[in-house]
This record gives sequence, C-alpha cells and structure tokens, in this order.
Amino acid sequence: METKSCEELAKLAYEIRLKVLDMAYGVKTGHLGGSYSEAEIVTALYFHEMRVDPQNPKWPDRDRLVLSKGHAAPFLYASLAARGYFPEETLMTLRQKGSILQGHPDMKRCPGIDMSTGSLGQGLSCAVGMAVAGKADRKDYRVFAILGDGEIDEGQIWEAFMSAQKNKLDNLIVFLDNNGLQGDGTCEEVMPHLDVTKKLEAFGFECYDIDGNDMREVLDVLDKVRDSANGHPKFINAHTVKGKGVSFMENKCDWHSRIPTDSEYAQAKMELEAKIRS
Repeated sequence: METKSCEELAKLAYEIRLKVLDMAYGVKTGHLGGSYSEAEIVTALYFHEMRVDPQNPKWPDRDRLVLSKGHAAPFLYASLAARGYFPEETLMTLRQKGSILQGHPDMKRCPGIDMSTGSLGQGLSCAVGMAVAGKADRKDYRVFAILGDGEIDEGQIWEAFMSAQKNKLDNLIVFLDNNGLQGDGTCEEVMPHLDVTKKLEAFGFECYDIDGNDMREVLDVLDKVRDSANGHPKFINAHTVKGKGVSFMENKCDWHSRIPTDSEYAQAKMELEAKIRS
C-alpha cells in the first residue's frame, strides 16, 4: 500500500464520510453520527497503520480490528471497500436482504470483518481473546478495538479491561470514541463516566488522551504505541464529535440513527465536498 501523508489521510476520511452519506441516504437506513466521529481513527488504521491484505482477508498474521460499537458499521464498510476488500458498488446494498453488509458487522458474510459485533459491551472481550491467542501462538499481530462511550456503561467492558491487564496484553490497543453522546442522550445524563483515562491508568493500561478527529494526533499516538512492548495494554481516549464534518449533525443526539431529508442531504454533501476540496 502506498504511504499517505497526514493531509492525504485527513482528506480521505472526508471522502469516505461522503460515501457513507450517499449510502445512508440511498438506502434510507444506517448510523451517521457515530460513523462520522470514528472517521479519522478507522481511516488511520486501515490506510496507515494496520498490517492487512485485502486479497487475503483471513491472513493469519494480519492485524485485527474489532469495531465493538458495531452500529457504526457504515464507515467501516466504506473503508473496507476503499481498501479493496470488495467492490464499492456493494455499499449501496447496506442492510438489504441477502447483502454482505448487514446493520452490524458479520464476520461470516463480509470480507475484512474480524468479529461480528453489535451487542454492545461484548466486542472488547472478543478483542482480548484475540490478543491472548496472539500471545499464546507467539504471533506479532496486534488487535485494535474501538469502543463507544455509551458502550462502556456495560459491566462486561470493565471485566475485559481487567483481563487485558492480568494477561499483560501489550498487543491490544483500545480506542474509546468519546463523543459524549449515546442513543438516549448525553453520557453525562445517562451514566457519567468521570475521568476515564485515570480509571484505565488504575487498571494498568498505558493511556493517552487525544483529539480523535485530528488526523495528526491520531497518527502521533499510533507512532507512540506501535512498538511499546512493555506488558501494558494501550488505551487511547479519543475525544471526538458525533456527526463530525456536517455542521447540523455535530453534537446532536438525534443524528445517532437519523437519515437526511432531501435538503439535508444536499447541504451535507455540499459541506463534505467543500472540506475535501480545501
């Protein structure tokens, strides 16, 4: 894969956002808000960081990604298509009967999906299991997990954090897509998380706080954790904006799963295209 600059990756994140907009508007279903907040993270992983082979999706030595917040699958699907896992025209079958692109990622249908997710709170446990297997098999692949901030209300998440520390999984890198909103309101209203970074430091993780929508900060933190074989799993508290990139979607809870009207679609498309050109 050709190495891309930070500026190229930032532009690509907006190009993929535009594809996700077309998908959701075209089929009248999908989750835009959480897809847009994770955009820079997923783009950096698939087009800069992760060791993968789209022609051999089950390559045993590949890096793994578990999108634990599985409802944000549209951005993952669009990224996989752009990376060459399947034809881009497949994107317009999102959530249709018989499609490989279901509402939540399905590892048995879609090439490039390492774990079926969507039942919130379970994905991190799967990522921990993958990382344990990598250690047991003496493999050097890494396991990345992306959690939603609403998802960490689940107790199973914290059991998985404890297990990661116990097993010294320095091959596990956890991103928290911390956009402050979940399906029923703000995280502060539903279940205050207080200082998550300090909590994970107490759990034995190597921790970082970044602006998760700033491509330079995402790339910098990936540089820092890449070869950190110190026995500590990694936790990256990525402060993001739900609906990032479209002015009227940003920080709005109702864009968790809303589909744009004709006029909203036109405005969103105009705004994203302007960012791509800039």
